[in-house]
Formats: sequence, C-alpha cells, structure tokens
Amino acid sequence: MIKQRVMVVTGASRGIGAEIALCAAREGYFVVVNYNNSESAAMEVCDRIRAFGGECLAVRADISNSSAVEEMFSSVFMHTGRVDVLVNNAGISSFSLFTDISEQLWDKTFDVNVKGTFLVSKAFIPAMVREKRGKIINISSVWGITGASCEVHYSASKAAIIGMTKALAKELGPSGITVNCVAPGVVDTEMNKMLSDEDMKALKEETPLERIGTAYEIAKTVMFLSSSDADFITGQVISPNGGFVI
Repeated sequence: MIKQRVMVVTGASRGIGAEIALCAAREGYFVVVNYNNSESAAMEVCDRIRAFGGECLAVRADISNSSAVEEMFSSVFMHTGRVDVLVNNAGISSFSLFTDISEQLWDKTFDVNVKGTFLVSKAFIPAMVREKRGKIINISSVWGITGASCEVHYSASKAAIIGMTKALAKELGPSGITVNCVAPGVVDTEMNKMLSDEDMKALKEETPLERIGTAYEIAKTVMFLSSSDADFITGQVISPNGGFVI
C-alpha cells in the first residue's frame, strides 16, 4: 500500500487536468492520471511528473461507461490501496445554437460531464466512507453559474455538477468527507481554442482583471481545496474568474 497521499484526476492528459496532476505531484501526491483517447498526452504528463521525482499511474477509462470506471477503480486500488482526493475534471464542450442541439449531442454532453462525475464518484466514495475521510473536488464552469449563449447543453451540464456538489456535501459530511466545486472563468486551454481572437478579446474586456486565466491558477485553487487548510469548507463553489462574475 502506498503511504503517500493519492489524488485521482479524471481527464488529466491536457489542460486544467494536466496542470492539476503536475501541481499535485509537486506537492507530494501519488497522482492517478486518467485519460480516455489521449494516451500519448497522458504519458507525456507522467513523464513530466517523473522528471522531477514525482510518482504517478496513467489509467485509461471512458468515465461515461460504468464498466470502464469500475475497472479503473480496481486498478487504482490494486496499485495504491487508497484514495485521498478525487478530482472530477473530465468534460467536453461545444458551441451550438439551442435549436441546432441534437438529442445525440445533448446526451453525449451529459454522459461525460454529469454521468461521468456520478459514476466516478460512486466508484470511489465507498472507500472514503470506510476511512471516514477524503476530499472530492468537482470541476464545473462559470457558465454553470450564469449560463452561456450557444452553450445551453454545456451550461446545463455544468450547473448540474454544482447541484450534485451541494447535495453530496450534505450527504457525505457526517463521514468526514468534503465535497467542493471549482467553476473556472475563461481559461487559456485547448477547450477554448475554438474561440476566435475577437471573441477572446471581448472576454478579456468583460473581465475586470483584463486577462484570461491560466490552467495553473485553477490547479492551485484545487490544491487549496485538497489541503488541510480547507478542512472546514464543503458544499461550496469557488469561481476563479478574474471578476467576470461577481
């Protein structure tokens, strides 16, 4: 059994997830790097972690598939014997007018963003309950708070994660488990590469700090919530967004 603290990060092959994995490893966590299709990117994250002496395990799993999630859980516990922090980060997004959102796109968005968070949490929570400790951090979005035009499906899925966080925090509190949510504003990641330069400029102008956030800044928010400094914080939504939403 691994003695150091273990953090599981879903969707950790790129963007915010990769940065969370790197920050966690630098702070001494054994990091489980979950990915689905981006094996080479996940291995690159692990290579970077090992380069500075960190420890990690890359595990492939489609989080929207219950069997794959159960296999991931078994693999993680066979290797580590514990989990201290679960970060539900994996998610997908797309732009579409509401009238153009197909049932298939709606279902796919909710399958990954909401069902995935449900399945992964359901798999790992029993182990936390047995130990009477643990931290769960769900990654939502500022659009889950305010809604975004041409992203109704995405906004709705991220709002669902906020509701899930608050309800689960009440249920798991007596077991010594905290559940919190990070809802990033506009961040410079691959997920936002579909935005034009003009769109990004407009978003900067709408942000009081007049800049776009970084994945590192979001990762450090996650690290705070995973630390003992946040032991009395649960059921909360922290939105590092530069003042975009106040």
